[in-house]
Amino acid sequence: MQILFVHGMGRTSASAWWMLRQLQQAGHGTAVFNYAVSLQRFDAITRRLSEKIQHMGLSGDLVLVGHSLGGVLLRAALQSLPSQTPAPRHLFLLGSPIQPSGMAQRLSRNPLFRLATTDCGALLGSAGRMAAIGPPTVRTTGIAGTKGLDHARGPFAGEVNDGVVTLAEVSAPWLTDQVLVPV
Repeated sequence: MQILFVHGMGRTSASAWWMLRQLQQAGHGTAVFNYAVSLQRFDAITRRLSEKIQHMGLSGDLVLVGHSLGGVLLRAALQSLPSQTPAPRHLFLLGSPIQPSGMAQRLSRNPLFRLATTDCGALLGSAGRMAAIGPPTVRTTGIAGTKGLDHARGPFAGEVNDGVVTLAEVSAPWLTDQVLVPV
């Protein structure tokens, strides 16, 4: 089994070294996809990711794992795959927004956030652009943290969250299953 990991915004693939090491020790092949949101637009990153998925799909069974923005990129890339591309066996979304991110919406007025995250940060806060990324056609597991800030007056207004996104933002009826983790 091949596993492709796509990191979240402001991270690198090094953020998943422990998970990738465990997967390798279990006999799986692993690969990573890197990008820089401050240098590339969402569509350009998605095109490169789609090409990587196409290439890896030719070599056998493929599982996709996306953390945060990485999951959004994977969902968009899956939509743009040519019809003859073998479908991945499974998609895992680790704290990946499916709905617009309230944090990105709040930070959208901050010039440093806009400079650092450019088009990808704008996409995460846009209801229209997030809705345009439809549900994947492969089995999808959402994994959500539940042990974030719980102050009623805080940025999450008492909603279950992982400190960056709320449970509502990473949930959708089309998820095959959802795992809640106390992190």
